[in-house]
Amino acid sequence: MGPIIISPAFHRGCWVLARAKNRSRTQAAGRGTGDHRGRRGAQGGRIGRWLLSVLVAAAVLAGGAAGAAWWWLGQPLVLAGTSVELSIEPGTAPQQVAQAWVGAGVQTDPRLLYAWFRWSGQARKIRAGSYEVHAGVTPRELLDKMVKGDQVLEQLRLIEGWNFRQVRAAIAAAPALKQTTAGMTDDQIMTALGAPGQAAEGRFFPDTYAYSRGVSDLTVLKRAHALMRKRLDSAWAGRADGLPLKSADEALVLASIVEKETGAAADRGLVASVFVNRLKVGMPLQTDPTVIYGLGESFDGNLRKIHLQTDTPFNTYTRGGLPPTPIALPGLAALQATLHPTPSKALYFVSRGDGTSQFSEDLAAHNRAVNKYQRGR
Repeated sequence: MGPIIISPAFHRGCWVLARAKNRSRTQAAGRGTGDHRGRRGAQGGRIGRWLLSVLVAAAVLAGGAAGAAWWWLGQPLVLAGTSVELSIEPGTAPQQVAQAWVGAGVQTDPRLLYAWFRWSGQARKIRAGSYEVHAGVTPRELLDKMVKGDQVLEQLRLIEGWNFRQVRAAIAAAPALKQTTAGMTDDQIMTALGAPGQAAEGRFFPDTYAYSRGVSDLTVLKRAHALMRKRLDSAWAGRADGLPLKSADEALVLASIVEKETGAAADRGLVASVFVNRLKVGMPLQTDPTVIYGLGESFDGNLRKIHLQTDTPFNTYTRGGLPPTPIALPGLAALQATLHPTPSKALYFVSRGDGTSQFSEDLAAHNRAVNKYQRGR
């Protein structure tokens, strides 16, 4: 029998086999003495793999939900019509705002809108006011509009030369205003504005006032009243020297007369000069608009001699000095002209019939102008 040759490969194979057998013995011994630890480890592995699967699934779902929400924020909302309008009152809760939009015609779940308002962190920044959205608006744009206060604004125009009766008529004709003064007297309105005892006439600055739908008429009047006070105080502070006016209120009265008597803007400074000059020398103002104002609603549009002779507190033919209150709303130009009249010696003026006036320094020249422009002589 020949010699048995054991190759290195054989040695390696036996070593591997022996190691495998030893591992088997060790595992068998473990099962005999600590089998409960082995089972617990196997169960823990299965639970860990299950929990990991749940967490992965939750993450996937959360990511999908976040993606869907982000997508929804950029999609146009469905509206009941081409546009939807909504007025938000002060103090309205964000949840109520969401419900109100849906009630007005935004066709979505109000809970979605409210969730977006809260998630954005801007729910408490929503401003009260009137809003309008059009087809194509997205949830993101809707919230931005309310946070920025991008409102639908109405306008009320108060015109130079109006009296307070005309102001009240314009307010009553504004359907977007909340009517709160309809049953008030003029004096009650002034009291509500914080100016008890002050005559309403001439106290509101003629301008165009923007307001949100549902705002009260008193709110707009308060703005106009405050603006007139501001404009008047500023003009009075910068007045020319030597004026025969004792106060800003007297300036307001005269400015209202200048407003009513001016036909052409270029003549305004000279019109003011005539009345300032008359006050300086003690002449009656003798201005027709004051007579007409004193007649009130009884005036039929035709000023007659009898009217000039009928005494009222506003008749500047029968009474000297200024009337007791303004007779109209003077604009800024009239205020400035009154407090900075064009230097002149003119005491008279008459209409040329084209909107402009002819000014004269003495009665003889004035009579000639009247014959020329009024009587065609």
